[in-house]
This record gives sequence, structure tokens and C-alpha cells, in this order.
Amino acid sequence: MVETYVFGHKSPDSDSITSSIVMANLENELGNSEAKAYRLGNINKETEFILNYLNMDAPELLENVEDGADVILVDHNSPSESIDNLENVNILKVVDHHKLALETSYPLFLRFEAVGCTETVLSKLYEENNVEITKEIATLMLSAIISDTLLLKSPTTTEDDRLAVEKLSKIAEVDAEEYGLEMLKAGTDLSSFTIDEILALDAKQIDFKDVKSIINQVNTADISDVMAMKDELEEGINKVIEEENLDLFMLLITDIVNSNSQVIALGKDADLVEKAYGVKLEDNTALLEGVVSRKKQVVPIMTENA
Repeated sequence: MVETYVFGHKSPDSDSITSSIVMANLENELGNSEAKAYRLGNINKETEFILNYLNMDAPELLENVEDGADVILVDHNSPSESIDNLENVNILKVVDHHKLALETSYPLFLRFEAVGCTETVLSKLYEENNVEITKEIATLMLSAIISDTLLLKSPTTTEDDRLAVEKLSKIAEVDAEEYGLEMLKAGTDLSSFTIDEILALDAKQIDFKDVKSIINQVNTADISDVMAMKDELEEGINKVIEEENLDLFMLLITDIVNSNSQVIALGKDADLVEKAYGVKLEDNTALLEGVVSRKKQVVPIMTENA
């Protein structure tokens, strides 16, 4: 059989990494023994915590894929977030919880659901195909749902996510609240990262109509810890704006305890943030109260006001 490459998006988060592992395992269980999980970037501290908890290695870094290769996409479908030659590979399946951005000239398996996490969808696929969710797989799924929904506090959270957490925590034999808070706090440790690495940790190019933008989000237990690096962060952001010819770079510093985000916005269209949220940028920054979800609380409102 020909190898099937299973991977999530660039600048991978916990959902992207765990979904790759979980999807590859599902494929193996369904008879595709050549399916293997990969990653398109370095793992973050939160994902490192999850893998260490399970004594698992991170998926192999995928540098490139040959044209014509069989691939499965998880937690993304936008070409800008995927491998460079996505248009030249054979996409077998896509399992995702983001908006549809992919176009192909051939039919394929698509499973998109408006839920908080790809792993919520994958948990359904396991059940529908009568594949056992082991303790290890359950922990991977649970961890990603907690991460993407910020312990079920994010506005992206659905009843399906809540039911999945309830079910998976029992299989994983963990207290979701206790484990989840420890995991989320582990992900806020930025001490070992350079400024460039912080700005690439969870960066996504999301254009608001004609406004070419990058939105990066980092979680923290104390916004002031990250804001202490503001000068260095702004210097790095300006470098990215110049290199990528951006109109806007938004850095969301999200407080996982109080569910707010401090934004640092730079670029010629930074005033779009003021228009969208009714705030005043003071020294390029403002507090966005109650904003924790890039997908539901940033992309729609920024696009609407662009």
C-alpha cells in the first residue's frame, strides 16, 4: 500500500497534533495500515505537556510531500495553512471544524461540523465505525477539546463538546477540570521561546476582505507577564509585517483565567480593531473584554467591519 500522510495545519496547536494521531489510528483500525501522523511545525508547551503525560513522541515533522501523494487533512482545509503543494496531492479525507476553504476537482470524504474542536468530530467517527476509544486515544481527544474550548468556557463550545468531555474523561480516567487547568497553564509558559517563535506559535493568515492579516493567539494566566515583552513583540511584529507585506497583525494575549484578551495591533489597518470592537488603541494595544475565540469573536466581526 501507498503511505497516507495525516496532518493538521502549520503552527500546530494541540487539536492539530492530537487529531493527526487520532485520525491516523482510526485509519489503521479501518484497514489503512499505511496511514501515519505528521506535523507541519514545532509543538507548543501545552501539546508537549499532553504528550509527556501519555509518554508519547510527537509526530514526525513533515518537510515536504511529493506530488500525487495521498493525504488526509485534519483541523484545517485552507491551502494557506497547509503544505505548499496541496493542489498537487490527492486529498482522501478532510475532518475539520472550520469554514470550508478548499476546492478540488474530484470527490472526497468531508466531515465538517460546527463544534469547538476537531476531536469532537473524531470521537463521533470512532463510535460510528465501532472503533474502540482507548484510554490513550480518549486522553488525546479530551486534551484537545479542553484546549480549543478553554475548559468549555469559549463561545465556540457546543453541547456536543460538553458530552464528549463527559464521556472521554471517564474513559481517560481523569478529572477534566483539574487536568485541564494544569494542561492550559503548562501552555502559557513562554520562557523558553524567542520572540520570533512566540509570534509563530499559533499564527494564522486570515484576510478580512482586502485586509491581508495575520492573527496570532497566545494563552496566559497573567496578561502582564506577556505585556512585559511588548517592545520586543512589537519589533518582531513589524518585521513580520514587512516580510509578509501585511496590512494588519493582531496578537491576542488571552487570559485563560478571566476570559479576556489584550490585543496588540500593528499595521496600516490597525484602526480596523478600533472600528470592530469600539475600543481605542493606546500605544497599539487595547483590552477586548470577553474575547477568547479567534474563530467566533475575531474573524466574523473583523470581516464585517473591513
